[in-house]
Amino acid sequence: MMIQLNSFAQDYKTQIATHRENYKADFLKDTRSPLKEGDLKNLHFFEADSNYRIKANVELLMNETSFQMPTYTGTSREYIRYAILSFKLNGEPQKLTIYKSISLSKIAEYKDHLFLPFTDETNSEESYGGGRYIDLSSQDISGNFIEVDFNKAYNPYCAYSDGYQCPKPPAENDLKLKVKAGEMIYTGDKKHK
Repeated sequence: MMIQLNSFAQDYKTQIATHRENYKADFLKDTRSPLKEGDLKNLHFFEADSNYRIKANVELLMNETSFQMPTYTGTSREYIRYAILSFKLNGEPQKLTIYKSISLSKIAEYKDHLFLPFTDETNSEESYGGGRYIDLSSQDISGNFIEVDFNKAYNPYCAYSDGYQCPKPPAENDLKLKVKAGEMIYTGDKKHK
């Protein structure tokens, strides 16, 4: 049994390592990217930990009106509250809200995209002060559950450079614990564009 658990842990760490390599490669493909190849060495991550891959209960929200989610540049973007996720993290019950971007949902490629911005007690110490994001898809909801993997939490572009309109995680998504998973604070110079 122990051998099986070890190989599962290795497989999982390999999956997360692959995810992170793809994540870094995406910076080089995006013409609006704040990072160049030489900056990628300044990206750091918590060690992959399958305890931060959780199964969350999904409560879909009906008849929600759209609202303006503020960004760090003082503008805002239109979102709708899509669902409430309930789960346990480090043995403690938690709730987070997932959102759907009104503008993105009109683009076929992103019609199922769900946005999970959050803050936690690692912010400004071990992770970016403005919080982190996780991308989900409505297609991943199965039988009122969805898998959320905090190892895939990433920094908004604002963590690397000024001039981007990054949504601020709403107060309802502030976790009162340390999420030692996903992307850590950027150690390169914050460029000014």
